[in-house]
Amino acid sequence: MSDLPQKRQARRGRIFPEYTVPPEEIARRRAERTELGLRCRAVFERIRPELMEKYYNWLIAIEPNTGEYVLDRKLEGLIQKIKERYGDADIKMTAFRLNEEGYCGRI
Repeated sequence: MSDLPQKRQARRGRIFPEYTVPPEEIARRRAERTELGLRCRAVFERIRPELMEKYYNWLIAIEPNTGEYVLDRKLEGLIQKIKERYGDADIKMTAFRLNEEGYCGRI
């Protein structure tokens, strides 16, 4: 009788355990994102009424430190304008939709 192949043992665990992010770092990053979002939302709420009349349902990306923003109809165009304007700078922005809620669709 021939030998049957042995069943492989399932290897459990992370592929690269040395790249595991500690929970404290995850919490810090989440807090930074929340804080950035709140600062950008404040700028968005301030400028939204005047921009909605002309640019309804367009996308807007806001830089909270300076209050500068970029507008475009499509996400690809918005990303391209951000790259042209800021280049390789380490800039953090938040994108919104210029409508009553600030987003399209429902989550």
